[in-house]
Amino acid sequence: MWVSQLALTDFRSYPDVFVDLGPGVTTFVGRNGQGKTNLVEAIGYVATLGSHRVATDAPLVRFGTEQAFIRCTVESHDRQTLVEIAILAGRANQARINRSVAARVRDVLGILRIVVFAPEDLSLVKGDPADRRAFLDGLLVQRVPRLAGTRADLERILRQRNALLKSARAARRSDVEHLDSTLQIWNEQLATAGAELIAARQSLLSDLQGPAVANYAYVAQDEQAVLALTYQSSLTGALGEQVPVGSSSRDDWRQALLDAMAHVRRDELDRGVTLVGPHRDDVLLELGPVPAKGYASHGESWSIALALRLASFDVLRADGEDPVLILDDVFAELDSARRQRLAQRLQEATQVLITAAVDADIPDELLGSRFRVDAGKVSHDR
Repeated sequence: MWVSQLALTDFRSYPDVFVDLGPGVTTFVGRNGQGKTNLVEAIGYVATLGSHRVATDAPLVRFGTEQAFIRCTVESHDRQTLVEIAILAGRANQARINRSVAARVRDVLGILRIVVFAPEDLSLVKGDPADRRAFLDGLLVQRVPRLAGTRADLERILRQRNALLKSARAARRSDVEHLDSTLQIWNEQLATAGAELIAARQSLLSDLQGPAVANYAYVAQDEQAVLALTYQSSLTGALGEQVPVGSSSRDDWRQALLDAMAHVRRDELDRGVTLVGPHRDDVLLELGPVPAKGYASHGESWSIALALRLASFDVLRADGEDPVLILDDVFAELDSARRQRLAQRLQEATQVLITAAVDADIPDELLGSRFRVDAGKVSHDR
């Protein structure tokens, strides 16, 4: 899989730009603030409908305009697909696939698969649980695009359920029967959507474990400290050992969620918020006998982050086709040893897109097509 053409209109700093790309390694070199990251960010948006840099779409629309356009041509298994996305300020985005209007923007998911390496990856180790949940769910949606709908349903259910809990607390309702019947409706919906997402996370984590261990040993050149990934469920506080950690059965998780919500009902009414569910889960990263967060050195943390991204590549590749690898100013963050080992692994991929401030940041092994980016102008250097 690879991207052959990228055209942007009013995306970030670009009024208009067009770039022809090929398989192999392509590097965008330019000083900070010149627009090189905007190019790979747009490609990432086509694959994930999100940015690895910002949480909302608003900053993607060039200042002073009302909409941005991304046109991306994807080559896959001798098939060419044109994806066009309109990012509309304050309105629902729109998409077309091979010139035909998509019923939903998320219908483009699955056409392009990517793995992004970025300086922000240290948050996978040092950051909050939300960062690790986002890592898992982002990879899940690329493997099983319909789970984007499950995540959207879950967010809607949580908003409605939390609103009910807050209103019940504020009003100190005496109509317990009505409250219970309404809450039960949302409990059932949360259990169904939540179980599907948690079960999928469990299955993905099982697939990631082996590649993560192998990639950590390779990147860190350390076969003694073994990397371990363990799912941490918010249900444990309510159910203890009855939580089916490790199970990929939706039925098991659905019943566990219903039991946990019944157990914490009083606390949820007192606090006006949903206390159990996939939105409060985490992934414990352990290096040998200790948690990575708080114990791993800076170098070890980088090795773990790289191992997780390389494991993501291995998992997506196992589905039958290489994802596009994007490295956004990563090499400047790494010591020479990790640079070289990462560069050797990258040569296995069908397409690698790299951004760098200077040529010296790029290992010699990754010589390929090179573009210069200066003040929003993109020129082919070689």
